[in-house]
Amino acid sequence: MNNSPAAPARRAEVLAAGAATVTVVLWASAFVSIRSAGEAYSPGALALGRLLAGALTLGVICLLRRETWPPRSAWRGIGISGVLWFGFYMVALNWGEQQVDAGTAALVVNIGPVLIALLGARLLGDPMPPRLLAGMAVSFAGAVTVGLSMSGEGGSSVLGVVLCLLAAVAYAGGVVAQKPALGSASPLQVTTFGCLVGAVVCLPFAGQLVQEAAQAPASATLNMVYLGVFPTALAFTTWAYALSRTTASRMGATTYAVPALVVLMSWLFLGEVPGLLTLAGGALCLAGVAVSRSRAAARAGVPGAVAERRPEQAPDSAR
Repeated sequence: MNNSPAAPARRAEVLAAGAATVTVVLWASAFVSIRSAGEAYSPGALALGRLLAGALTLGVICLLRRETWPPRSAWRGIGISGVLWFGFYMVALNWGEQQVDAGTAALVVNIGPVLIALLGARLLGDPMPPRLLAGMAVSFAGAVTVGLSMSGEGGSSVLGVVLCLLAAVAYAGGVVAQKPALGSASPLQVTTFGCLVGAVVCLPFAGQLVQEAAQAPASATLNMVYLGVFPTALAFTTWAYALSRTTASRMGATTYAVPALVVLMSWLFLGEVPGLLTLAGGALCLAGVAVSRSRAAARAGVPGAVAERRPEQAPDSAR
């Protein structure tokens, strides 16, 4: 039975799900660290420090694994995702979160997975099965509930909302661009060089980073380094690994688990006790993710994984 043709596919699916879980947990933890580091570092300096720590970590891993340069065919996707997702997204999100309350930021940024699904269907030929659409609808409702329950009075500005919206667009564009690059380059290559591109984009903030690092408390700097090593270097690599084995739309839907985990981590580590409405929204987020990642029963003996592999071969390039 272990020699069944379906066994390798099942194992690959389990590994991809595990990688996606690592990504979601670490990205949720990033919100807690950003709060601490953001008190001492400006948005651009924080993004650059995070990317430099991530690039250094990934560079060491590449040297140990003797990774080569990505093939030429992958550079377009790596470059676009590096500029949009690793660079612009991180600066815009850091800046936006200083202008609006956490609930509003979470609400606006969670438009990203919807945009990923739309762009994935248009540019990559991703399928849009009813379960995925239903799960995303449930999760988005949960994200709205969490956002509204966490929104403070008068804590938002037009600039902050626009920045968070731009961050969501950059996130979606970066993910859709990254997907074709994973067809010819490894997840580690795509993540490492995307992170380097993002760091280059953020180099204009180098002066701010040096000045602020000299005055920042050790806890803020350690949180910035943590953001680079774990939510960036590790989580973006596990994300790329999982993305290479499924569609951009399904991976985007998976990130709807982040708001629920942020609520839990804020409760555990920051002492922020969530209200019933927040807990209900978090439960909806998780329920929607479960629905979007489930599969209808296989028909005619053809597993659902087979149907999902075809879009990965799309040569198009476009988080």
